[in-house]
Amino acid sequence: MSTTSGAPDERENIAETTSISLPPAEARAAQPRLTDDDREAIAALPQGSALLVAHSGANQGARFLLDKDVTTVGRHPEAEIFLDDVTVSRRHLTFRRIAGGFELEDLGSLNGTYVNHDRVDHYTLKAGDEVQIGKFRLTYYAGSK
Repeated sequence: MSTTSGAPDERENIAETTSISLPPAEARAAQPRLTDDDREAIAALPQGSALLVAHSGANQGARFLLDKDVTTVGRHPEAEIFLDDVTVSRRHLTFRRIAGGFELEDLGSLNGTYVNHDRVDHYTLKAGDEVQIGKFRLTYYAGSK
């Protein structure tokens, strides 16, 4: 495209670029904030155990220790990790100890189980994974001592 003077239109030579950056508040929210007590509890975890920490929501600050071969989670009063909300099934999921950590298995829950925002039926956890059970969001930390 040319202008009437014969000179090329300046807009032809401008390359369009789009850059998306995470605003500072969203970047901070994406990484859970650990309290000094949380850091100490995680550092003291023996190998073969793990800790789930709630960083937000109604149970913010709650910690759940995974130190058994199988830990059940749900709204059933006999669940080892009892999460009292209708978004959690009575028998929602299990955490199972495996070599090097834990895996989770959804037990056919109505609302599903999510890890890092993806719905999963079975998943081997890694340090820093966010596990969502109903409305509860918990971050997984593995013991390394």
